[in-house]
Amino acid sequence: MALRMPVPRLLIADDVGIGKTIEAGLILRELMDRGEVDAFSVLCPPHLVEQWVGELNVRFGIEAVAVTSGSAARLERGLPLAQTLFHAYPYTVVSLDYIKAEKRREGFARACPDFVIVDEAHACVGTHKGKQQRFELLSGLARDPQRRIILLTATPHSGDEEAFGRLLSLIEPSFGSMNFDDPRYRERLARHFVQRQRIDLLSRDWDEDRVFPKHETTEFPYRLSQAHLDFQEAALDYCFGVVARAGLGQRDRRLAFWGTLALMRCVGSSPAAALSALRNRMSNESDRLEPQIYDEDSDDEDAVDIEPSTGFVTDPALLALVRQTEELAHKADPKLIALIDALTPLIKKGANPVVFCRYLATAEHVRDGLRKAFPKLVVEAVTGVLTPDERRDRVADMASADDAKDNQRILVATDCLSEGINLQQLFDTVIHYDLSWNPTRHQQREGRVDRFGQPAELVRSIMMFSPDSAIDGAVLEVILRKAEEIRKATGVTVPLPDERGPVTDALMASMMLRRGGSRQLALDLRLDDGTKAMEARWRDSSESEKKSRARFAQNAMKPEEVAPEWEKVRTLLGSPDDARMFIERAMSRFGVPLEPRKSVLIAHVHALETGLRERLDQRNLSGSVRLAVVEPAPSGTALVTRTHPLTATLAEALVEASLDPEALSGLGIGRVGAWPTTAVQQLTRLALLRIRYKLTVHARKERLLLAEEAAIVAMQGGKIVESGEAARAILNTPAAADLATSARDRFIAKAKEDLPGLLTGPLAEFVRSRAEELMQDHARLRAAAGSASRVTVEAVLPPDVIGLFVLMPSED
Repeated sequence: MALRMPVPRLLIADDVGIGKTIEAGLILRELMDRGEVDAFSVLCPPHLVEQWVGELNVRFGIEAVAVTSGSAARLERGLPLAQTLFHAYPYTVVSLDYIKAEKRREGFARACPDFVIVDEAHACVGTHKGKQQRFELLSGLARDPQRRIILLTATPHSGDEEAFGRLLSLIEPSFGSMNFDDPRYRERLARHFVQRQRIDLLSRDWDEDRVFPKHETTEFPYRLSQAHLDFQEAALDYCFGVVARAGLGQRDRRLAFWGTLALMRCVGSSPAAALSALRNRMSNESDRLEPQIYDEDSDDEDAVDIEPSTGFVTDPALLALVRQTEELAHKADPKLIALIDALTPLIKKGANPVVFCRYLATAEHVRDGLRKAFPKLVVEAVTGVLTPDERRDRVADMASADDAKDNQRILVATDCLSEGINLQQLFDTVIHYDLSWNPTRHQQREGRVDRFGQPAELVRSIMMFSPDSAIDGAVLEVILRKAEEIRKATGVTVPLPDERGPVTDALMASMMLRRGGSRQLALDLRLDDGTKAMEARWRDSSESEKKSRARFAQNAMKPEEVAPEWEKVRTLLGSPDDARMFIERAMSRFGVPLEPRKSVLIAHVHALETGLRERLDQRNLSGSVRLAVVEPAPSGTALVTRTHPLTATLAEALVEASLDPEALSGLGIGRVGAWPTTAVQQLTRLALLRIRYKLTVHARKERLLLAEEAAIVAMQGGKIVESGEAARAILNTPAAADLATSARDRFIAKAKEDLPGLLTGPLAEFVRSRAEELMQDHARLRAAAGSASRVTVEAVLPPDVIGLFVLMPSED
């Protein structure tokens, strides 16, 4: 889709965990390799900056710098006055919240590269102040018609038509009108908008054994003790008393009830959270218990995990409620006991769970309880009191908690972690300790674990609730059960309508009716009308989302069009099996064979010679490195690929050793050789070639690119008989015996003597045929993409001969 457009502008809205980061990186890398992109910026929320820097480096070999409030001053230090940071560093990953400020926004717009990726694009188009600043930034960048923009989001349409229109307007201003009834509008937009679910990928046969894990969802009901039930009832009585005293007007009472919901959420979470909320309200401003919370300037209330102040006037009833809460702190917590009961059989099966809580106090309470219950496990908590960098580091530290990396772990987290940090390599189970009052949040929590690259074959998610609790019951009935019905009907999770009034009414009515009292108050407030209004809005949103999915299903690019090129690339780049074979042979040649262990290989890089050790240490490889040979890689391992630091370092060392035998003496590696073998029936010469090409892209701006490849050919009597894999197979056949030194030197000297004639004859013809084949590949790809540009390929003759070997039939 990107290559089909002269100026690519895409909105990639694939589901959580499919790989939007990788998709954007592929587009970027392709355009860089074509010489069409010289500089770029990735704009993303602050907590994703380091992740993007790492992904670009590891996946695509692109070294970008992070531009945040903490790094910008350091990067700008020493630059000439006339040079901006973005001119000095052409590859940048920029914090949206740093660059959106008015004093920086205009300067960035002037210096911004003409290729931009925007992650979590939905967080830039709302009406909240921070989102308005982000939208002003992006709309300013989008006004340049030559700027290429890739927008990424898993939730493009959250039920807010205005925000969706603003998002589409970043592709082209006219798209903001959203005239879906016009088929021409839909056709135009579909060229820029891709939205796929997992089923869209699983329905294609891409020759993968397993793309995503199976997902098993269960519920875990638990009973409240009498003391905890009495506490919840007392808290609800207090809240309904506040509502009843709010005044005669429906609006006043509804606002009062909305204020009480904050306390109800804390009560449903844990006594610790309720006590914190009550104390926060009763404290003087200077004595408040709230620590610094890093909420990234977001209007996402779920991501702010501090217990709110209740907004009530202190009175005897409130003081009594505080005393009751304090007494519960010394009693067994039935919810925590239920969590331990749910986790115990899973831990025995080897599971590594993430427990999501709503509030900071609850998370710390749960962490402490789990440490006592599972003393042999690594148990940590990640909450909003940690900066984004500290959150990432704490999760990373759990991976290296012990040298064997076999330790089981439990992570307790609030929703500050439900977006941004991928957890699939470390965790395989999600526990919803607190029910989220936003159904999309459950999906986001599970999406941290249930995503591409999850090594476990089964991911479990467990939703805890108490049938004794009017609070849990209301949330289940009003929000979560309905969300599941909509998901089954439409195939997608549809966000809750944004309007607070109808949702408040529905929750309030459900709680009152579940408790069997306050019916007159419910009638006075006409809450049934609000419940029906919420259901109608949600139904409308679900239908809109269903239609949107149908409109933008992508069927333009057929797998059969892509598969031939994909297979060629896989052959050229080498499979994990090829990389493993190389590492096994290379490590053996260096005297440190790989150690097989279960499903992984151990490379003891600490035992390599000093020069290699130092190189690997610079690439953060030391000690014993665990290598996986199949995707997805188990936790604590890395998949063996051609781009793995160990593969790259060994290859560099071996090339140097072949070109300069003194570089790594004792390896016996040479560029020439002669030996008898059973692989040939007559004298055969194999030449390892480095072929260079000049590629000219004929477009609005003509570009000259240089490319090279390695090729191996087998020749008999001045004629090429094999090339590629077949020629390599001949070379890989072991020698049948050793030749005398004089005989070997004679065969090699004769081969060198005949080489000039071969370079101008069969080898030159082979190189020209490879150039023609490469030009046809480019032509076919451009035709499939509908590109008007064309590519001509010219071979640079003669090729470099970097290896020459003579094989003769074995007398055996």
